[in-house]
Amino acid sequence: MVLLTMTQPIVDCLASLVDLALVSGEPSDPSLASPAIGNPILHSQILQLSKCQSTFRLEELLRGSHVYVAPPAPKPAKSPEYIALMAKLRRDEDARAYERMTNPPVPLETFKDRFPDSARSFAAVNRPANDADLGDDEITYNEVHRQVTLLINFMVSIAGVAATLWILGRWWSLPARLFLTMGGSILVAIAEVTVYGGYVWRMGEAKRKEDIRPERREVVQTWVVGKDGDDNEKEDKAVLLPDKADATDSQLKRRAVKSTGAD
Repeated sequence: MVLLTMTQPIVDCLASLVDLALVSGEPSDPSLASPAIGNPILHSQILQLSKCQSTFRLEELLRGSHVYVAPPAPKPAKSPEYIALMAKLRRDEDARAYERMTNPPVPLETFKDRFPDSARSFAAVNRPANDADLGDDEITYNEVHRQVTLLINFMVSIAGVAATLWILGRWWSLPARLFLTMGGSILVAIAEVTVYGGYVWRMGEAKRKEDIRPERREVVQTWVVGKDGDDNEKEDKAVLLPDKADATDSQLKRRAVKSTGAD
């Protein structure tokens, strides 16, 4: 049976009861000789108590009662040997702590202490030599942005078709509307994936053909720098600098005269 706690009506009822043997029950049941609030009592004892008297009803006796939880067992007393051992361990630990405080150990040398510039040297050695080696962050960002936009487009298309089919089938039963909406959404998703797959395949084929196609180079137009469109050519006359008394041949600047057929 369930053990419950005594309430004030139960205590008053037991105090007014003349013969406690009527509700005592078996010898293994909790004792009712000294009733007090919170003491354990069996549910069967409460039932017998309600039948033996007419002052309190059963619901009045049970009001405020809860399941009895036995208090935890008291901790066993510590033996003198245990107390002496713990005191000795505390003294030893205090002595070691004082020794560490007065004579601190030498700190161990780490890799960073021996090579303080190793991280900087490693970064300098592995630094990209060219700007092109820094990576394709912009290309990667554009690709991710395109994929996210495409995914959002797919979701919007599927959600729009599902909402449209759900509204159109509002006169149908709920299972039919669900099947219609799910079927339409699945068909739209398959169509979107098929169209996108075909687009990617066509783009790949076009790029492959473009890479295979040989490059042809031809001269489209030629011209001569320094000549006019007409046939009249002007002769370039030499322009000499004025002579100086201390000028040498190496300091004179001359312009070569263009040779003609008359020469």
